[in-house]
Amino acid sequence: MLPSRSRTSVLVFLLPPLLLYLVAVVAPVGQSLFLSFFRWDGITDMQFVGLDNYTRMLTGDDVFWRAFGNALGYLAISLFFQLGVALLLANLLTYVRRGKEVVKTLYLLPAIVSTVAIGFLFQRVYSFEPTGFVNQVLQAVGLDGLARPWLSDVNTVLAAVSVPEGWRFTGLYMLILYAAILAVPAELEEAAKLDGASAWKVFRHVRFPYIRPVWITTTIMAATYSLRGFDIPYLLTNGGPGQASELLTTYMYKTAFTSTDFGYASTISVFIVVECVAAVALIVGLLRRRGGVLL
Repeated sequence: MLPSRSRTSVLVFLLPPLLLYLVAVVAPVGQSLFLSFFRWDGITDMQFVGLDNYTRMLTGDDVFWRAFGNALGYLAISLFFQLGVALLLANLLTYVRRGKEVVKTLYLLPAIVSTVAIGFLFQRVYSFEPTGFVNQVLQAVGLDGLARPWLSDVNTVLAAVSVPEGWRFTGLYMLILYAAILAVPAELEEAAKLDGASAWKVFRHVRFPYIRPVWITTTIMAATYSLRGFDIPYLLTNGGPGQASELLTTYMYKTAFTSTDFGYASTISVFIVVECVAAVALIVGLLRRRGGVLL
């Protein structure tokens, strides 16, 4: 047990961030939960409606379910880059002998670039007229028939707005995973190589089990951030065409500030919080089922 002086020191250092967390996170969530039981346009008096907003959301709002499905697709594509590609790059980076710092800096740049700049960049990348980078590449390899307005085609727009989100943070998660790989004891890898293990077996049986707790934590970070993704899809398409790229976050924003239905928008925001908590619980549950530990 800690001495009383040590406990006091811990409380003194924990109190400011705890207060900040209560003010910046818990209070807004509580306010959203409160508003979700009312109908309110932001000006007139609030009207208590009980669970009507939740009933409307779950049973009578097709746009909500379309946005929910799009959010899951957005999540899957983002995680492919932020976990799969980032893990591959982190592993490959350990075999690079020269220029590691340059490579790490180049991959990290998108994470520190302005979101607006990224939005304008990918508008140009996907452009059909004038021809953007993607369509130029297709034309160069003789696949002109596949060229299209990627942000205006309902069949491609969701993937088109998801890729920038995944690309943006791939470098950040790569650095986290790279740091974890560097912490793997060299003697374990050397012993595996002496036993004739290939690079793939060293990664699968030595590196990945050792960095698995970090990878799971990264999974939680990437999943919750992607489920709350808003800025890039909003800048690129504003949820269009139609609702082809509408996410729960963009739908919530438009419900609040375009339709001025703050009660229903708060209901959607509560669902997003529950969705993030459920995602974390699912990830942790799968980890425990496999016998791992988070910390």
